[in-house]
Amino acid sequence: MLMRTDPFREIDRLAEQFFGTAARPAMMHLDAYRDGDYFYAAFDLPGIDPDSIDCTVERNVLTVRAERRRPGSDNVELVAAERPMGTFTRQLFLGDTLDTDKLEAGYDNGVLTLRIPIAERAKPRRVTITANGGGRRQINA
Repeated sequence: MLMRTDPFREIDRLAEQFFGTAARPAMMHLDAYRDGDYFYAAFDLPGIDPDSIDCTVERNVLTVRAERRRPGSDNVELVAAERPMGTFTRQLFLGDTLDTDKLEAGYDNGVLTLRIPIAERAKPRRVTITANGGGRRQINA
């Protein structure tokens, strides 16, 4: 059985949960990248029940909220409790160049991955130029 002798450990644990530490920040870790015509955002959410994840977009602000709960019942005696529990929230400000109406989300192996297509208006397109002589040619815009 584990023995704890530090009387201030509970205070330290609460401070770590709210403020985080260098090894365990109190926020979701994120990778964001563009691949072709899509923008991806991958959030690390290990141990999170997929039903507790809430993802919303309002005025180009993406909000991801997830909750990690302690397993068990009232009869469970915690011997060590170092993993942060509670509700985690992260917001991303998305540019107008993304089509948030077609956002797709998937959760696999503790990673929430969002796939957002680049809006058609943000993609390069050809513009037709007419010359005074009536000839036409195309250039990249």
